Amino acid sequence: MCRLFGLHAGLGPVRATFWLLDAPDSLSAQSRREPDGAGIGTFDADGRAHVTKQPLAAWEDHAFAREARVLKSTTFLAHVRYASTGAHTMVNTHPFEQDGRLFAHNGAFGDLGRLGRRLAELGVADLVHGQTDSERLFALITAESRRAGGDVGEGITQAVTWIARHLHVFSLNLIVTTAADLWAVRYPATHELHILERDPAGVPGPAAPLEARSHRIHARSEDLARSEHVLIATVPMDHNPAWRPMAAGELVHVGPDLTVTSTFPFPEAPAHPLTLSDLDASAAESQKQ
Repeated sequence: MCRLFGLHAGLGPVRATFWLLDAPDSLSAQSRREPDGAGIGTFDADGRAHVTKQPLAAWEDHAFAREARVLKSTTFLAHVRYASTGAHTMVNTHPFEQDGRLFAHNGAFGDLGRLGRRLAELGVADLVHGQTDSERLFALITAESRRAGGDVGEGITQAVTWIARHLHVFSLNLIVTTAADLWAVRYPATHELHILERDPAGVPGPAAPLEARSHRIHARSEDLARSEHVLIATVPMDHNPAWRPMAAGELVHVGPDLTVTSTFPFPEAPAHPLTLSDLDASAAESQKQ
């Protein structure tokens, strides 16, 4: 299953070191896990988005998978892809960038032809360069955000609601970032997504750096040893008891001052839900835990 990781560090940029597909095991073992792409998105001091990614499997480019990349940003977005739609190419690898925003998705849905026609109606079909359902979902969010005068939260609400009402849906978990804001969605209850509001000042003893790790994504930041930050991840990435699962249907917004707002603007359930048995073999395999 794909892995999502988002970090908001607040108003000042911080340095973080990332490893993707971090594992002590052999190259052959990594290859058997068949990761289909990995990437990190950041923003520079002028708020411009930057993406570092590779359409890798371990046997193609294990150097990228093991290389520590020291990056500086106010927000970070990392993704490890297990493909459900689209070839293993750079254009299909997350994160995606549109209108200066970054996006990553963990899930699957159907009826891409109908969604393509909707994107054409809204004048954003040219934003789609690959074959993934994820990039098309992002294009719909971008279109709805433009229609809402740049309100990304409203754009996410309208896009997810339209898909929930009209298309066959398995999972739409996603993260959108700008240099100042982060949004995350868990919809519906298919896959988990977790949030941690981390305040090192409230922890007794010496300040500890951020050390967030799953078996596919590892992030470390000395800069965050003493400052608040918010993490979003597919699975909890350390033993901090403050991690909480987002609720099904929850839209989280993290603002520039790290204020976290939760709303539930989506239909209670998709009109046309999918199960693993409804997916083709490759898509079903990609959605397993």
